[in-house]
Amino acid sequence: MTSSSSVTTPFHEAILTEARFGLGKSPKSLSPWLFYDEAGSSLFEKITELPEYYITRTERAILKENSGEIIQRAAHDQRVLTIVELGAGTANKTGILLEAAVRHQNNIVYRPVDVSESALIEASKAARKNIPGVDVHYQVADYTREPLSLDRLAETRILALYIGSSIGKFTPPQAETVLANLRAQLLPGDMILLGTDLRPGPHKSVGDIVRAYDDAEGVTSMFNLNVLARLNRELGANFSVGRFRHRVRWNEPECRIEMHLESTQSQVVMIPGSSPIHFDEGQAIHTENSYIISSLSNQSRSCSIPRPSFQRTFGPTPSRCSRSPWLSHGSVASARRK
Repeated sequence: MTSSSSVTTPFHEAILTEARFGLGKSPKSLSPWLFYDEAGSSLFEKITELPEYYITRTERAILKENSGEIIQRAAHDQRVLTIVELGAGTANKTGILLEAAVRHQNNIVYRPVDVSESALIEASKAARKNIPGVDVHYQVADYTREPLSLDRLAETRILALYIGSSIGKFTPPQAETVLANLRAQLLPGDMILLGTDLRPGPHKSVGDIVRAYDDAEGVTSMFNLNVLARLNRELGANFSVGRFRHRVRWNEPECRIEMHLESTQSQVVMIPGSSPIHFDEGQAIHTENSYIISSLSNQSRSCSIPRPSFQRTFGPTPSRCSRSPWLSHGSVASARRK
């Protein structure tokens, strides 16, 4: 039998390159796109249903409350609308907008983009089964590293979704690049719906944010540790996953929550074809940042993201805001080329 670690494909090479680069530098790191193999995608879906993970719960409520207006704004000139979603995953929340789009124009083309094909297959099956009138064409791609091609249909408008606070995974300059790449595929009249998380305030504490990434059941810990198990499965590495632990911390100066995997002892890890990787006790691998946005601005700076002519910002109603931490679902934006 041939093991998966002996099969060389472009994607395998990308994983190997990332592992060699990230684990060979100091401090060590791994890119968060490595989270999303089949096991990681399944664990992330469990995270979104946890009571501590306020982002999905609050964003779903915002979409339910405003889906009609969002679709009307996106289809403002009565052209046929296509919905494109970056980092779609299983698209559980997106169904709210797809249903509103079908009510508006009877049929809708939906183009989800993600690095996890298993999540996209699940999203496609669910949309076709539950929402008559949805035509799904998914695209497996790392839109953060590869050119994005939207395959626009003639005489259509695009509503591009980037929700779930996914933009917060990038530093402000990186976020600007991701949004610029997306906008390069859009025409005047197309729109972007951007979902962001906001800084601690009256309705959300630092503790709320930390618990969202370090839940009581340990699901997020399993999600984080799975990246090491993935390197074992796909590269033939020999990480002893039990010798690492999940660590979360709030970085106030950078306005971000950080996830790390901390080595519990001095150890050496091997990846076939690579140099030995040495860990001291307490040494960590930085696996993810989630920037908490303080503003939507025209400049790229810490705690803000570039603002592409926002028309409307959606948030929780005051009553809901008092019950759950604040999530800014901003905004529907005209896409303009600079």
